[in-house]
Amino acid sequence: MNIGFRVFPVENRVDKRIVEEFQNVVTPHISDNMSRLQGAISDLRPYHKGGKLVGTAVTVKTRPGDNLMVHKAIDLAQPGDVIVVDAGGDTTNAIVGEIMQRIAKKNGIAGFVIHGAIRDSLAFKHDSFPIYAKGVTHRGPYKDGPGEINVRISLGGMIINPGDLIVGDEDGLIVVPIENVEEILQKVKIQAQREEEIFQSIEQGTVDRSWVDSTLKEKGCEIFSTSESLISSEGH
Repeated sequence: MNIGFRVFPVENRVDKRIVEEFQNVVTPHISDNMSRLQGAISDLRPYHKGGKLVGTAVTVKTRPGDNLMVHKAIDLAQPGDVIVVDAGGDTTNAIVGEIMQRIAKKNGIAGFVIHGAIRDSLAFKHDSFPIYAKGVTHRGPYKDGPGEINVRISLGGMIINPGDLIVGDEDGLIVVPIENVEEILQKVKIQAQREEEIFQSIEQGTVDRSWVDSTLKEKGCEIFSTSESLISSEGH
């Protein structure tokens, strides 16, 4: 096998019904229910006008500054897929620009995640087609390879397998392993309901804040009254 220069298929994809349901889920709720360990690094930020990114991952591992395999992934991806590219986090050369954006959008691809740079950023800024990247540069890419499509990749500690669910919003990116999507969906629904009840109690003035002092006491924090504080300061 030509390791480092291979193309594999996506064996399994998240059910479209579940993908649709995740359109209404925010990334903090997903993160909270996955021990806050599955999210991408904070410097992968949205460069599009706004809108949710949800879809099945088509993964690309490429040499920094080279986008040959990203072009191949655009041709292979199915409508609703998200092309997720590990370009080593290097921002010397752009991996994606407006031409690729237009082709991907025409093909029904859900969006891009680029651990590297993009260019033609104004075209992304004025469009709702989702793209997350590390940075922007005018320098174009090379098209020589090598690279691999649909292998396990890592973006700043976020491990992504082909077929996993990618969710992105204004707070960042997170991956949900395909085998966990239904479980996580049910958990985030419960959390969303619980938070809605908290919001209502805030408006009604009945929110319970006793946990704050209880936690401070448990941690050994000393809390002084105003008079005790004055006495303490005068003693010094």
